[in-house]
Amino acid sequence: MHIAIDTMGGQGGVNLTVPAALQALEKFPELLLTLVGDENQIGPLLPRQSLPSRYRLSVLNTPDAISEEQKPGNVLRSGKNSSMYLAVELLKKGKVQAMVSAGNTGALLMIGRHLVKTISGIQKPAIVATIPGALQQSYLLDVGANLECTADQLFQFAVMGSLLAETLINSKARVGLLNIGAETHKGRDEVRRAAEMLNNFAAVNYIGFIEPDNLFEGIADVVVCDGFTGNVTIKSSAGVANVVKRFLEKQSEISSHTEVMKNFEAQINPQQFNGASLLGLRGSIIKSHGNATVEGFAYAIRQAMREVENAIPELIAKKVAAII
Repeated sequence: MHIAIDTMGGQGGVNLTVPAALQALEKFPELLLTLVGDENQIGPLLPRQSLPSRYRLSVLNTPDAISEEQKPGNVLRSGKNSSMYLAVELLKKGKVQAMVSAGNTGALLMIGRHLVKTISGIQKPAIVATIPGALQQSYLLDVGANLECTADQLFQFAVMGSLLAETLINSKARVGLLNIGAETHKGRDEVRRAAEMLNNFAAVNYIGFIEPDNLFEGIADVVVCDGFTGNVTIKSSAGVANVVKRFLEKQSEISSHTEVMKNFEAQINPQQFNGASLLGLRGSIIKSHGNATVEGFAYAIRQAMREVENAIPELIAKKVAAII
């Protein structure tokens, strides 16, 4: 399994992505990685001794990187030598099976759509994130790719999300639309029209509107919304999880940590849910949080491996062709 890593993206850059890559290589013996970035920065971070995992790692040198401030519309003209562009290009050429980046989200979407292309029948890709739940995790999309969405696009997100979830949970996925109320008359026109489309589409197990306070209750396996709502939701939930985590850490300084509290702290750790898929593209591109830790970026690499293992883009393309 061969994955490309954009080492220059995100707040930590190579000082974060390279250690995370080395962790992944040590944990997964079937993994091969190509680190794309400045070899003068990457080299000193690699182990000096010849570890077995070192032979499953190569470096594609480029000193250029796309900054967070760079406008996505300019990257196709000025970013062709960047670590992000070259990593996606490896995916396009079939030299790797997936790529991971913590860089500029808009630029990654622009490059992904330009090089890898969207699946036939899908208007726009969506970013799908994993969220914790009281009993089980679920999937939320879109979380930032499309700030405004039509009813058709929300419908397509529901189809793609259900296919992803059913592959990973091995059962029929329950799909809901995030809305301000459970009543059928509430919400924006696009959301209500998407609900009508899903109600008339037997291939998706649509269960209705999901209110924000029920999002983490495990009522639905897949929750669909526009990218603005999803991005605010996912960042707010990560903020709450960090507050709770810090509270538990503070309490552990005062009294002994019980096993239950340790398990709860681990369950809500937002780093373990890092790694959002750009669903709807013809190849596997995983977006890591820009401020992820080494642990979080390693989880994003694992998410890319899951997509390869389950051939998610190919599965979506095949099923979308049959039902849309």
